[in-house]
Amino acid sequence: MVLWQEWFRCVCELRAACTRRRTFLWMAVVLVGFSIRSEHAGVTSFVRVLWLRNSTYPRLLNFFHSKALVLEKLSQLWVKLALKIFSPLLENERLVLVADGIKIPKEGRLMPAVKKLHQESGNNSKAEFIFGHSFQALGLLVCGPQGHVASVPLVSRIHEGIQNAPAPKPRKKSLLDKLAILFLSIVKPLPRKAYLVADAYYASRKIILPLLQDGHHLVTRVRRNTIAYRPAPTPRKAKRGRPRLYGDKVQLSALWTQKNKFKTASSPVYGERDVKIQYRVVDLLWRPVGRLVRFVLVVHPKRGRIILLSSDLDLDPIRIIALYGYRFKIESSFKQALHTLGAYAYHFWMLDMIPLSRKRSGDQYLHRCSPDYRRLVYRKMDAYHRFVQLACIAQGLQQYLALHFRAKVWRNFKSWIRTMKPLDPPSEAVVAQALRNTLPDFLVDAPDSNILALFLFEHMDHDRCPAFTLAA
Repeated sequence: MVLWQEWFRCVCELRAACTRRRTFLWMAVVLVGFSIRSEHAGVTSFVRVLWLRNSTYPRLLNFFHSKALVLEKLSQLWVKLALKIFSPLLENERLVLVADGIKIPKEGRLMPAVKKLHQESGNNSKAEFIFGHSFQALGLLVCGPQGHVASVPLVSRIHEGIQNAPAPKPRKKSLLDKLAILFLSIVKPLPRKAYLVADAYYASRKIILPLLQDGHHLVTRVRRNTIAYRPAPTPRKAKRGRPRLYGDKVQLSALWTQKNKFKTASSPVYGERDVKIQYRVVDLLWRPVGRLVRFVLVVHPKRGRIILLSSDLDLDPIRIIALYGYRFKIESSFKQALHTLGAYAYHFWMLDMIPLSRKRSGDQYLHRCSPDYRRLVYRKMDAYHRFVQLACIAQGLQQYLALHFRAKVWRNFKSWIRTMKPLDPPSEAVVAQALRNTLPDFLVDAPDSNILALFLFEHMDHDRCPAFTLAA
């Protein structure tokens, strides 16, 4: 009962994203479905897990396509709520956000933005090429009361597959450009500046320069064949023309041989104890951004060698290593989103769409299509984004309950898993099971003023609800 009361209190903070009261109630129903469902059969699973009537299925479909739920407003409110209910991880009084991409297989030929994608992965179970949607996501690093760090999903958007104009006029925006725009739109209204932690793909001027312009910084990894430059020495006598900027070329991989310049320290990576690492820090000019950046070369006894980059020259090298270690938290978040919540398991077809060709499987250009056709494509894309955004919110609320109501979640879990650790925060799957077990009690014992319980009663098939069948 307490879990659902706190859960619904948080959901009410998102009311302003809906232009109508009834839209908000349908949004709450969808969030309940995301939080407790055990199957990922699209909208159908919401009807089954909440014991809804058959007539609610088309209403749920209409909800995801409705403009009454304002997507950008919902994203802003969720970021504001996340900062309110969580304790963000702060580094130099800055927030820490993590970014990564994820590719979701989609076989539908009537789904906009589906294209042939290449997967770069060392996992043999993943196909090299798939048809699907390419997402880029941002997460906020937060700390629990016991010191546990988690990545709370903030936003996830499709950034490939649709082009509104022919390239290169106007210039086609790359994935890096789109992520920078997404990141700045999220952090702009926030009271603090931020660090963005990402993998080597995002070590680019297209990310660093927009962030620096707004006072933010990037922490990432670079390739071992990266080249930097020492600052040019100041000439004794001024000469004509612009002063030289770049001095001697430095091959970063050559710095590994200078072992006497490395320092030894305890590993700051989370979960590691009694592990010693060696590191070296050098501030060099990096030609892609035309300014000094901080490189940290790290030798780990088990993980090998890595070169990290920070655009903040004042950030301690040990903290750079620790921050990059937290990047893997977004991978764990993706795993729970895929397998526990089914955050990307949507099946919205566009019946009026021109079927996709498997031979020409690149971006879909809309500049030659009619305005009505473009409107239908944008409507379907908004439906995909609403589905995924609500899943991000549901997962974030599960993480909130896991971190701040740990004991109550384990008490209501009422099952067993081999890796149970009641003293640690539970996973999203455990929270989902606890919410699933307590939902009938919440519906029966909720006060008459609870609009969510009343709304569910109104649209529920009572013959299938266990709370009513047991009472009968």
